[in-house]
Amino acid sequence: MKVNRVIIHADGASLGNPGPAAIGATIKDDRGRILASISQGIGRATNNQAEYRAVIAALERATKLGASWADIYLDSELIVKQLNGQYRVKNQSLKPLYHRAKQLQSQLEGFTITHIPRNENSEAHNLAALALR
Repeated sequence: MKVNRVIIHADGASLGNPGPAAIGATIKDDRGRILASISQGIGRATNNQAEYRAVIAALERATKLGASWADIYLDSELIVKQLNGQYRVKNQSLKPLYHRAKQLQSQLEGFTITHIPRNENSEAHNLAALALR
C-alpha cells in the first residue's frame, strides 16, 4: 500500500534515566486509519534517546509505506525544538540520533513535527509502556 501523507504519534519511555527503554508509535493515513503501530523494547537508553528512536522507527516505517509527507506529534519539547532547528543538539549521545532523524526527514517532500501535551499522545505512550512490561 502506498500512502502520500501520514500522521505519526511517537513516544519513548525509560525506566530510570538511563534504564530499560522502549518506543511506541502509531502511523495513520490522513483519514485517521491506522497503517502501522510500533511497540518495542530498545534496551538501555535515556528518555531523550528513546524519544529520538521512536521518531526514527516511525519515519523508517512511514518511508517503507511510501509516504512522501509526515506530520509528527511528540510530547518531548526538547526533541521537537531540536528537529525544528530551535535548539542545538549539545548532548553527544543524541547527535547521531538527530542526524539519522534529519536524514530520514530529507527523504520526504514535506515534514512537520509538533509538540503536544502528554495527554494527547496516549496511544503512542501506551505502546511504549506495553513494550516495557
